[in-house]
Amino acid sequence: MAVHASGAGRSASDGRARLITKVAHMYHEQGIRQADIADALHISQTKVSRLLKRAGEIGVVRTVVVVSQGVHLALEQGLESRYGLREAVVVDVDGDESGIIAGIGSAGAAYLESTLAGGERIGISPWSQTLLSVAERLHPLRVAGADRVVQLAGGVGEGAVQAKANRLLSHLAELVGAEPIYVQAPGLVSTAETRRSLVTDTAMQSVTKEWQSLTMALVGIGSVQPSPLLRDSGNAIAPADQDQLIAAHAVGDVCQRYFNATGELIHSDLNSRVVGIDPEVLREIPRRIGIAGGERKHAAIRAAISGGWVNVLITDVATARALLDEPSQGRLIEQP
Repeated sequence: MAVHASGAGRSASDGRARLITKVAHMYHEQGIRQADIADALHISQTKVSRLLKRAGEIGVVRTVVVVSQGVHLALEQGLESRYGLREAVVVDVDGDESGIIAGIGSAGAAYLESTLAGGERIGISPWSQTLLSVAERLHPLRVAGADRVVQLAGGVGEGAVQAKANRLLSHLAELVGAEPIYVQAPGLVSTAETRRSLVTDTAMQSVTKEWQSLTMALVGIGSVQPSPLLRDSGNAIAPADQDQLIAAHAVGDVCQRYFNATGELIHSDLNSRVVGIDPEVLREIPRRIGIAGGERKHAAIRAAISGGWVNVLITDVATARALLDEPSQGRLIEQP
């Protein structure tokens, strides 16, 4: 808050302007309580409150927001405006891919800690190194932030890697005070018939029902080249499928649903073999949080936010500037 002696004279008599300014100075700059101001000036506390309100209306008191170092409001607002995002969070991290994952993982954990208000039903993609980073950095919530955490795609794979996927879900659920719900199937099967058999199973249908009522999705954004975690899990796409996707101009995926540069779903045989949430159901979830960054994923992230696969983005500064087509060198001057 800043108190300005000028400005009141244009809107009030000299005597009233003096009183307004004096009250504002005592309250905002000297830190004196309203009741003590009333006693000192021999006026009622109600009048003190009215004078403080008037001080804001006529410009005696002005609020100035100073942007803290490491906060990138201009970039966040630019992303929200250009891509219609519900929210963007931009963090000041650089270095190699592991450093970026750690940095945006911390930002994702902080975002969840500050926005989980209870009663959420969270969907989470299982094969994401970035989401593992979030879970590793999340502090236990004092009050339960969610009712349940549900896998969005099959989580069965190679033993050691599957343990990571299971740990992601179970650990996140424990931290937010929720019940974990697993998909007891691979994320990708060999034929459409195998998938149909799996999804008609009673246990799988109960998970499908859970997907319909999710309030939030927490997802990674993948490039066409699979991440090491997904590749090692045994759920990565085969070279022939990858060639088909590249020929169809795929640039990335969310929960193994691949899309082109404008975010449009690529219809291929692969879709019929994915054991996971349907694209239409995914994009109906109210809050869809994508946590991803790094130069390798710029095209995939741009497509994901353009196509509405996510409506909240947590990413790094360099990626944010690339998405806004701004130079990556030099510091952006942000207005308070």
